Amino acid sequence: MDYSNITFNDLPRVVAELRDEVVGMRQMLNRLQEENIQSKENTHRPMSVEEAAEYLKIPLRTLYMKLGNGSIPATKPGKRYVLYQDELDKWLECNRRNPVPLTDEEQNAAVLASNRRKPNNRTW
Repeated sequence: MDYSNITFNDLPRVVAELRDEVVGMRQMLNRLQEENIQSKENTHRPMSVEEAAEYLKIPLRTLYMKLGNGSIPATKPGKRYVLYQDELDKWLECNRRNPVPLTDEEQNAAVLASNRRKPNNRTW
């Protein structure tokens, strides 16, 4: 409908149409949010070195070399390395030539992590 020539008598009908459109958009947004929540899977799962090499599609020796110099995030609770898929994904994104922009939450976390204040001597 053309909303440029609305009269006072048209207002109830126009408001009802707008209300219906807003309700429809709200339902669509709720449905999309539910689909997004359901589609997210837990990617913080431990992986062995062999699984990580297959996931990254790099040779096992190259992976061990990068683990040895600390360029790939991993933990070594005992004799074996443990890698996490979500950490590997972030490592891949950070080492791109054209990095993907961070989300607002990730930017906020990065700013908060970089601006740590020293404790005040009087509050020790």
